[in-house]
Amino acid sequence: MTTLFHKYQGTGNDFIIADNRKGELNGLSTETIHQLCDRHFGIGADGLMLLQEKEGYDFEMKYYNADGKEGSMCGNGGRCITLFALHAGIKKEIYHFSAADGPHESIIRTNGIIALKMKDVHEIRKHKEDFIVNTGSPHLIRFVRDLQQEDMVTKGRAIRYSKEFAAQGINVNFIELEKDEQVVQIRTYERGVENETLSCGTGATAAALICYHNENGFNDVHVKTKGGILQIEYDRVGDQQFQNIWLCGPAKKVFEAKLDLEIFRK
Repeated sequence: MTTLFHKYQGTGNDFIIADNRKGELNGLSTETIHQLCDRHFGIGADGLMLLQEKEGYDFEMKYYNADGKEGSMCGNGGRCITLFALHAGIKKEIYHFSAADGPHESIIRTNGIIALKMKDVHEIRKHKEDFIVNTGSPHLIRFVRDLQQEDMVTKGRAIRYSKEFAAQGINVNFIELEKDEQVVQIRTYERGVENETLSCGTGATAAALICYHNENGFNDVHVKTKGGILQIEYDRVGDQQFQNIWLCGPAKKVFEAKLDLEIFRK
């Protein structure tokens, strides 16, 4: 079975995307998806997404982690699949789509930036000296002094597989404020990828909520990932209420190719 796959990236967070509106890719196995995402034996990606039909929406975003298992919300993935939807002939001023954590809106702005509306957040929990916040996917946020010197893989993996988090899994983010405290630097260890990624949209969003500039009202926080800058806009209403959260940043198509899936099933 030969299928057309596409590769997209958003600040270095890269994805394999395919149009599955006819259902031809239903039933892809965990192992096949894992092999497709393998950077040595497949296409290579942080995850795979299928654009699908869903009544009442412009499309459904079906997301799988690089380990082949169905994942929770992926922010950069949501931005990339919005651009893919446009390229696939779905043309809207505002896109309405369904994802693992519910409905989302997205907009392709005139400057090429793709803005994705995230779910509202109603709680930030303290965990020892760290913070835990769910922005569609669960994230642990830790402030560090020298971010670039951190052994992100070793330390991130240790937290992700610790007794508290091993069963459900958690994404681990180390962050550092730049000197003027206007920009947040971040590095992320992602569950499902089980490695550090160049960028994580839900992680950047979680960090931005913690590093607000205004006690109440509109906030605009820039988050510097290894793959580029993400801008998170939101309204802070009290200590634990975050609304109108928009994850904004670039997304690009990298390439497309036809693949015989039987190769990956052997």
